[in-house]
Amino acid sequence: MHFITGGAFNGKRKWVKNHYAQEHCLWLSAYDGNTLKKQCNEALPEVVVLEGLEEWVNIQIDPAILPDKQCREMMQEIEPWLAWEKADSRRRLVIIGTDISKGIVPANKEERMWRDMTGWLYQRLAAKAERVDLIWYGIEQTIKRERF
Repeated sequence: MHFITGGAFNGKRKWVKNHYAQEHCLWLSAYDGNTLKKQCNEALPEVVVLEGLEEWVNIQIDPAILPDKQCREMMQEIEPWLAWEKADSRRRLVIIGTDISKGIVPANKEERMWRDMTGWLYQRLAAKAERVDLIWYGIEQTIKRERF
């Protein structure tokens, strides 16, 4: 899995489009209303991009559920995609999440929870990822690379 993060409007989407062949790519974006629960099957193209992870967290956040449990549940939604990727060495899962950890800590409790949960989920993804890149102002910085 290739995890890509960076600031909002810093060129993450453009960078991914430049590095992965578009004709062999399925793009699922939270910004377009797509969900993570799409069926992972053999008929998918070789590259699947999941974009807007922070938005999926925001949509699913529930203040009544402990944050750690919610992070585990979010990872369970991503696990089928990871299994899909592992089933064939030609497959690549690319996950894009905007870094929302910079700046002023929100005064609103729900916004702080969203920020915290997103950060915790990103930590879990980075640990599982074979490659992690930061994209700032369109420039890539690889911070983890196990293979590729």
